[in-house]
Amino acid sequence: MNGRVVALADYRGTPRLRSAVEAYFSDKQLSPNTRRAYSQALSAITEELGWDLPLDQLDSRRLLDVFQKCWGAGKPATWNTRFTAVRSFVSYCQRNAWLQNDPMVLIDRRRIPRDQTKAIPYQDLEALWSRRGIHLREKTLWRMLYETAARAGEILALNVENLDLPRKRAVIIGKGGHKECVFWASGTARLLSRCLAGRRRGPVFLTHRRPNVIPARGDECPHTGRGRLSYERASMLFKEASGGWTLHQLRHSSLTHLGEQGASTILLQAKSRHQDPRTLAIYTKPGTEAIAQLTSAFDKQVLRKSRGSRESIECEGGSSIIGC
Repeated sequence: MNGRVVALADYRGTPRLRSAVEAYFSDKQLSPNTRRAYSQALSAITEELGWDLPLDQLDSRRLLDVFQKCWGAGKPATWNTRFTAVRSFVSYCQRNAWLQNDPMVLIDRRRIPRDQTKAIPYQDLEALWSRRGIHLREKTLWRMLYETAARAGEILALNVENLDLPRKRAVIIGKGGHKECVFWASGTARLLSRCLAGRRRGPVFLTHRRPNVIPARGDECPHTGRGRLSYERASMLFKEASGGWTLHQLRHSSLTHLGEQGASTILLQAKSRHQDPRTLAIYTKPGTEAIAQLTSAFDKQVLRKSRGSRESIECEGGSSIIGC
């Protein structure tokens, strides 16, 4: 049933908050990860303001109070994610003429300080995925995320049927629901064949044990009965093993390292699948390790010692150098 009909069938005139939220999720085509994030934001709003609140009573002051209470003490990124979700919902209600005012007028995005150390040094990554005690599943996932430069949600959503193992590529569902190709290298290829252990169907990355609750359709392995590894679990394991790094940093590090090696903006855009090439500017900027190496290469003291050694050798060989 169309969500708009659901919203207007229950109430005459202005729909209630519950009906509007149900209509929104019914009408909007959202990816699973986006739907989950938006649902968290709108659930918090409805719990604070009440499911039966008429939409025309959703005013800017009350909504700002909810934002401050729920996310005011959190990180700017969390605030902005919730802002995007509620902004999308409000715009939907305005298009349907359920809201005449803009309840978001008092709420702004928060500035996120840029982290110039996002890229993880390659040597540290190698040490991490070579470390003993790290499960094969995690090593495979982390290496695959780095070599494909894909988003974590895209790789975790992969099924074995999506893989083209001989050609080291897979078809993923990217932003906007578009089918796109990602590519990996020999490091992932070696680990991936061991991780699959002969499985031909179902999720690529599985939980270690069978779930207590039956997984959603398509998230259960027909060979083992285990479920698909969740983003939350994968993220937690990576943070614990790495000392705080995030899964997104693997994508960022991959693109930064490719840029340091001279990859063109066109190739980086193809690899990352960014629509706007301007968003690649942060990746074409050399990382901290590259700058440190540049500094060491032109260290004046080192150069002076090196020059002095050469002069000493030339003097001993009878060269006519001033100062010998």
